[in-house]
Amino acid sequence: MTQQPHPDSLGITVTCAVVTVSDTRTPETDKSGQLIQQLLFGSNYAVGAYTIIKDESTQIQEQIENLGKSSNLDAVIFNGGTGIAPRDTTYDAIEKLLEKTLPGFGELFRFLSYQEIGSRAIASRAVAGVYQDKLIFSLPGSSNAVRLAMEKLIVPELTHLVSQLCKGVK
Repeated sequence: MTQQPHPDSLGITVTCAVVTVSDTRTPETDKSGQLIQQLLFGSNYAVGAYTIIKDESTQIQEQIENLGKSSNLDAVIFNGGTGIAPRDTTYDAIEKLLEKTLPGFGELFRFLSYQEIGSRAIASRAVAGVYQDKLIFSLPGSSNAVRLAMEKLIVPELTHLVSQLCKGVK
């Protein structure tokens, strides 16, 4: 069991958007997007938006900019497009917009991935940060990677991170 340095704020409701970046997935075949939503609901987080977009930098940036304007969202969780293949543009599109980065997220994700899949973890460009007072997470599209990131990193820290962003803002 991991120790928490201090308790999370009680009474805070966290609402997330889930964005799948894929040229081929549909709502019916989007196992990773469905898994993210299930894990959020199972941890008493709300899902305020869900969409699938093409792996195109302009679409990804437009999506993050539009969601950044939404006052009812606290976090946006992207999945897909974080590798190094020519069509993997999610990292490049998001990284340019982040106002603050959370380097520990990517570092820990790759460390945990390494324990599961070995040296192939180096190809992941999972990233997290802040845009327009919203947490942004970008995960690989693999359901195993999504489960790992959600269960080990995002779900345990989401309330705490959102409460840190809200200090002095709301």
